[in-house]
Amino acid sequence: MNKIGQITLVCLSLLFNAYQTLLGHDRFFTFDFFLFTLIGWFVGWQIDLARSYAKQARASEESYKKLIDSLPESIIIHCNDRVIYVNDAAMMMIGATNKEGLIGTSIFNYVVDEYKDRMIQRLKQIKKEKHPLTHIEYKFIRMDGSRFFFESSSLFISYGGKDAILTIGKDITDRKEQTDRLLQKSEKLALLGQMAAGIAHEIRNPLTSIKGFVQLFKSNHMQDEYYDIVLSELERINSIVGEFLVLAKPTASVFIEKDIKELIRDVVTLISTQSILTNVQIFVEYESDLPAISCEENQLKQVFLNLLKNAIEAMPNGGNIFVKIHSKEEGKISVQFIDEGVGIPEERITTLGEPFYTTKEKGTGLGLMTCFKIIESHNGELTIHSKLGEGTTIDVILPTITQPLLKKKWSHSI
Repeated sequence: MNKIGQITLVCLSLLFNAYQTLLGHDRFFTFDFFLFTLIGWFVGWQIDLARSYAKQARASEESYKKLIDSLPESIIIHCNDRVIYVNDAAMMMIGATNKEGLIGTSIFNYVVDEYKDRMIQRLKQIKKEKHPLTHIEYKFIRMDGSRFFFESSSLFISYGGKDAILTIGKDITDRKEQTDRLLQKSEKLALLGQMAAGIAHEIRNPLTSIKGFVQLFKSNHMQDEYYDIVLSELERINSIVGEFLVLAKPTASVFIEKDIKELIRDVVTLISTQSILTNVQIFVEYESDLPAISCEENQLKQVFLNLLKNAIEAMPNGGNIFVKIHSKEEGKISVQFIDEGVGIPEERITTLGEPFYTTKEKGTGLGLMTCFKIIESHNGELTIHSKLGEGTTIDVILPTITQPLLKKKWSHSI
């Protein structure tokens, strides 16, 4: 530790006492001299100590910045939506010529409009939880206007004595494009042929019925129920086309923090009328204090509705459905749908989720395909286990935004 403060104040005390001695012809070593010298030494020691701490803090901050700059991942530190620091990788990723051009700007300047709501919800989650959250994907804008996909994770930190958010991530545009190209090359022709055959088969059946009834209309052999059948078949065609639009239309979903128990309760309430009419009871069992999930609410509700409808239709004579929600492992939550239906042959389980493959008499298979796609977009997993004559268990595993807590179980039935 540098002792400049101590030396300076002790010297000042000596000089002052010498000056007083020369003017007053007093003794040099007096009680006042020793007292003021001691006070000067102590105050100087405190000043030197404060300077040493400040120097260490500056050195620590510089080391922290050097460490961040050396990382290959892009790091952005922002406070109140304003950028306060970026490392070299982030500067290059954004396409800026210097860091000063980025510092002080709004973080939303670099986010595509349709992804801004997603970021707003994410920032709320970060400030509330103050724990590292799972990775999430945004679409960013570079300084030259070009766009890229940015996969990041964020953490609530203290920076410069202020609360801030550290976001670390990387440009995954090349990875996404490469993945898409590989998928297109390996599956495009096979899927195209499969779906073309399925569309032809599914739409030809109602068209054949419509053609026959139109011929009856021309021969004046008309009955009111014929019109109902024609309208029903047209509605069936519309439904098939509608399911394709859901699968084909890409959207920037807004992920928000939700309680999985609330989502399940809403879905069970919606389907309760159908379950009562078919003599099916739905039992829901869950752990208390389950961690929250980050999800697109309407999409997950669509998945849960489809799975419950399938379970009900698998029990034409009635039965029970058990919905069990529990923490599966660190950072994951499991939602199980267990029915007492007719079951699915083992050799058919691997083909479930393919378009136009279904065990239903009038199904298209697109509903389950949509479920797989939505769960995949949530970085989750959907697995199916079934035995003939015993029933089917579907396990939906989703990532959480907090660590799971195992608590007492609660249950209710509908």
